Amino acid sequence: MTATFDETRYLVPAKSTDVFNRIVQRLTKLGISLFGSRVLSVRGRKTGEWRSVPVNLLTVDGERYLVAPRGHTQWVRNLRVAGEGRLRVGRRVETFRPVELTDDEKPPIIHAYLTKWAWETGAFFEGIDAKTPLDELRRVAPGFPVFRL
Repeated sequence: MTATFDETRYLVPAKSTDVFNRIVQRLTKLGISLFGSRVLSVRGRKTGEWRSVPVNLLTVDGERYLVAPRGHTQWVRNLRVAGEGRLRVGRRVETFRPVELTDDEKPPIIHAYLTKWAWETGAFFEGIDAKTPLDELRRVAPGFPVFRL
């Protein structure tokens, strides 16, 4: 059976993931970035309250990206509505306005993300890895939101 990768794909974090995320978030707020981790803060689309989650910042050819390995998560939905977010490491906070990539633009970024972060997030890609051909990555692209900062 082939996995479905579309605009509704969302993998809910497991309890163990929540614990790991809290640890990474705490370390990143203290200024200890694990391989490029950042704390992303975005206003909630319903409450307007700030919501924070650790993310893996990816740089490709001088451009910076956020990839959502679990799909159309709450932070993705909030970022689309808010139109801006904040990235934090220690005391450094950067406000940004994201540009969401089209599915045709995503394959090389997803490939680069998998090359760098598969050891941590590979399980969320359900059979896709850094060796997957770009045309196959294009097929699954709708399930993986990607934002350029």
